[in-house]
Amino acid sequence: MSLILQQHTEDYHWAIWKIDELEEELLSLLPHNSRYYEAISHFKAPTRRLEYLSVRALLFRMLNEEKTISHRENGKPYLDDNSYHISISHTRGYAAVIISKHHEVGIDIEQFGRRVEKVASHYMRSDEIPQPYEGDCIWSLLLHWSAKEVMYKCMDATDVDFIRHLRIAPFTPLPSGEFNAQEFRSSQCRIFHIQYQLHPEYVMTFTCL
Repeated sequence: MSLILQQHTEDYHWAIWKIDELEEELLSLLPHNSRYYEAISHFKAPTRRLEYLSVRALLFRMLNEEKTISHRENGKPYLDDNSYHISISHTRGYAAVIISKHHEVGIDIEQFGRRVEKVASHYMRSDEIPQPYEGDCIWSLLLHWSAKEVMYKCMDATDVDFIRHLRIAPFTPLPSGEFNAQEFRSSQCRIFHIQYQLHPEYVMTFTCL
């Protein structure tokens, strides 16, 4: 089984799945798998099919019961029975899910890679200074991007500019930790408490509001 990491508290439950199965293997982990087979038939890309199945296999593993994930017009996922708030994310080789009965939640997972250096100017503010982790600022750049993705997922707003509307407070990266962030898109200017995990192959951030 590919559940590699999880945390369960009174407020939330998150978990990460390493996608190393074939489609048929993932389908075998799900009840009523003919329904899922029909759903993935609409996806042409094999990676998209695996992501779809791994998220649902992970959710089934977390709850030990089947839930139907749908999406609102803005792409935000929800459970048809509204039993939990949910957020999902995937990157190359991994899927992540967070759920909470009573709180809005957001999660993001990003593959480690240096491409983020080339696009940092599109989301890093001038007052956001990446601090190195093990002598490399890539981790901090990835955490800034990932945290802003989490904030965006929790905001019921359109036209969110990652530079003008989202700011990450200064922090020094550790193997795991937390930092604060703030949005300036709404009148509330909400504060987000972002928690994170570093892994040799990815960074993961999440929040529970």
